[in-house]
Amino acid sequence: MAETLFLPQNATKAETYEALIPQIEALITGENDLYANLANVAAALREAFGFFWVGFYLVKEEQLVLGPFQGPIACTRINFGKGVCGTSWKEKKTQLVPDVEAFPGHIACSSASKSEIVVPVFKGEDVAMVLDVDSDKLADFDETDQKYLEELMGILAKTF
Repeated sequence: MAETLFLPQNATKAETYEALIPQIEALITGENDLYANLANVAAALREAFGFFWVGFYLVKEEQLVLGPFQGPIACTRINFGKGVCGTSWKEKKTQLVPDVEAFPGHIACSSASKSEIVVPVFKGEDVAMVLDVDSDKLADFDETDQKYLEELMGILAKTF
């Protein structure tokens, strides 16, 4: 695949994901470097949707450690069960947060973040990392994002 995304103009969110996911899959299939794949996934999601922050936290030594991302600087380490990312890791499920200020124990890496979605990425039955996507708008994520981001993380999980 060329390193150019082809995205439909004036499309719905679902249509954009449906156009984007096969392109990301083509980009990461056959590439065995995890960090290269994570960097391209983060860049593609940010380019397609203009999200405030998109990145990965990898499980290392009983913490989530910052991996490839797109956006402003971020928290480097997050403990198990702490904040939205740590909760996703602990509960092994997606966290859809319309207002981060209302999330108990939210970790404010940036005061500009208003809503967030965190999707766990599994290796077998264990969480290997989480995808963290932040918006500077309240309630910017919904079930459509959850559906397609979970699908995309399932595709990503097959590459490592």
